[in-house]
Parts: sequence; C-alpha cells; structure tokens
Amino acid sequence: MLFHILQNAMNLVQKLLFEPSQMLKVGGLCLLAESLINILIVEKVKYTEIDWKAYMDEVEGFINGTYDYTELKGDTGPLVYPAGFVYIFSGLYYITNQGTNIKLAQYIFGFLYLVFYGLVVMILKKTEAVPPFILLFFTFASYRVHSIFALRLFNDPVAMLFLYLAIYLFIQKRWLIGCAIFSFAVSIKMNIMLFSPGLFFILLVEEGFLQTCIYIALCGSIQLILGLPFLLENPYGYIKMSFDLGRQFFFKWTVNYRFLPENVFLSRHFHVCLLAIHIGLLLAIYMLRWKKLQQPLDPKAILIILYSSNFIGIACARSLHYQFYIWYYHTLPALFFSTKLPVPLLMLMLGCIELCWNTYPSTVLSSSVLQVCHLIGLVALLMPPRSDKRKVS
Repeated sequence: MLFHILQNAMNLVQKLLFEPSQMLKVGGLCLLAESLINILIVEKVKYTEIDWKAYMDEVEGFINGTYDYTELKGDTGPLVYPAGFVYIFSGLYYITNQGTNIKLAQYIFGFLYLVFYGLVVMILKKTEAVPPFILLFFTFASYRVHSIFALRLFNDPVAMLFLYLAIYLFIQKRWLIGCAIFSFAVSIKMNIMLFSPGLFFILLVEEGFLQTCIYIALCGSIQLILGLPFLLENPYGYIKMSFDLGRQFFFKWTVNYRFLPENVFLSRHFHVCLLAIHIGLLLAIYMLRWKKLQQPLDPKAILIILYSSNFIGIACARSLHYQFYIWYYHTLPALFFSTKLPVPLLMLMLGCIELCWNTYPSTVLSSSVLQVCHLIGLVALLMPPRSDKRKVS
C-alpha cells in the first residue's frame, strides 16, 4: 500500500515537472512562491540606490516644464532613454511621493515582477517550448533577476514586461496591437530593438511586404507621437540623446569583456567588428534556420525566431551591464531546448551563465565563461533544431 502511494506521488511529481501540459499548475505554484519571495526581499534585504534617484531627477525636469532632452539630467548623467520612459517614471514619481517612498516603489516593482512572470508562464504554456521544471529555475535560482526588480528599480524590466506582452500577442498572431505594444516597449528602452530583425522576418512571412510596411509605419508613428513634445522643442537633441547608438560604456561595469585590455574594449574598430559579426550571424541564422521553417509559422517558431534575434544581439553587444541580464534571462531555456544540446549540458550552461552574472565585480574568468556559453549557444542555434520528441526526464 505504501509502495503504491509513493509510486503515485512520484508519477505525479514527474508529470508536473516534465509534461508541458502542466505548465500552468507549476506556474501558479511558482507565482505563490514569488509573491512571498518578493515580500521577503523588500522587507528583509537592504535597498541599494543606483539609478532610481537619477530617474526621478530626470522626470522631475520634464514635470517642471523642461522639454529639451539635452537639459534633462540626473546625478548619474543626462537622460538617455526615449519618451516612454519619461511618461512611465513620471507616473511613478507621483505615486511614490516624488520618488521618496522607496518601499512603495519596491512593492510596485515586485507586483510588476509577478505580472512579468505570469506573462512568461503563459508564453511557455502556449508554445510548449520547455518542460515546467524550468519555472523552478526561474523562481529559486535567479538572485540577480529578483534584485533587478525589487532592489534596483531599473527601467530594463519595465521595458521587458511590455516586450513579453507583445510576444504573447505575436504568438497568437495579433500583429496590430502586438506591434503597437512592441513600439511602446522600444520607447522605454532601446534594447528592445534587438528583437526587431526577427519580428521583421516573421511579419514578412505571415503578413507579406505591404502589410509589414504598414506595421513598421505604425511603430514609427507611435515613436513620433510619444516623442512629439520633445521633438517640437529640440528634435536633434531628443534623437541624439534617446537613440544614441554610439554611446560609450565604462570598462569597470562590463560583465562580458573583462578579459580584454581596456583600450581594446573602448576601440571603435572593435565595435565595428562586433557590428559586422552581429549582421553576419543574423544572415547566417536566416539562411540556416529561419527560412527553412514550415509556414505558416507556429507559436513556438515565432518565439524562437524572436528569442534568437535578441540572443545574437546580446552575444555581440559592446558591453553588458548587470541589469541587462533581464534582457535574455527568461529566453535562454527555450532557446537552448530548441537546439540539439544535451539536457545536462544546457542545464550546466544555464547554471554557469547565472553564476557569471552574479559575480561582482566581473572577473576575467567570469567574462570568459559567459562568452564561451554564448558561443556554444550561437553554434547550437545555427545547427538543425532538435526533435520535439526528445525526452528530458
């Protein structure tokens, strides 16, 4: 009798952990755990000031009537994010008593994390891209990600929340509202543009050239409308400050290139080489993977195209800072499970990547290991995909 009870319990656990149909059940349990974790973080872990005060200073200038982007500054430097950031954080400025109620801001970001997590779960449920046990990895092995939300209050997770909402709409082929929300996410932080090569390909395949042009025009119109107050005041200043592709990063903050000499890291020739590699890899994955996908694209194919487009951009980034981890953390399992990488290896890679992002300050070893994992991931993504019938248990 006891043996049968234990056997049934083991079968139930195995089903919950490995069958994609159980994603929502596991996701619900993890959301409950996440609620408790975020409360504990806010109440028990000391808040660390990095950019929140600067954000509040920047939007305070806007609230006080300054529309010239070159005049909007915080204690860490000038405002370098598009107009959507200004509107979102202006709202937070009012809600948190001019940015002074830090604990309230932390709870707001904790709530945003739960919404964010829920979107990720629904995307993974719809696409069946990973087994449910990956959610346990998200919940219990993501120190840096929890920190980015509830302890640092960065704008990166806010942009990514809207990005995941857009992706959820894309996998349901709701292109119009998806593109509108995608454009709004870009207006919060420009890293969202790393998904755009994949999105462009998807729209061409699914909707054709003319309709794709209409969606691009929609995205551009949203950017113009959001930026209009600043464009009317100083158009060059707004475009230069909020969409500056040539902005220089500080070597002391790099997570991915600590093993390079600083003069190489800062070299324009190095940046041009990375850009060339980025373009070459996008062309390669188009030729080797994307164009060979069965059409019309299914939800999983749409997801992998978007995620791989972003992953290539991150792997070729001139520099990665600690808050940038949120740009791809929740995409990595789906990407790696879409390849022929053995499950033990891909789980080891996920663990190594997590350790590298949690190493502060970064070291030659941590940066090297991170880039090796990126390289393995890139090679695997360029190879023929795995069969969905591979067992992970």
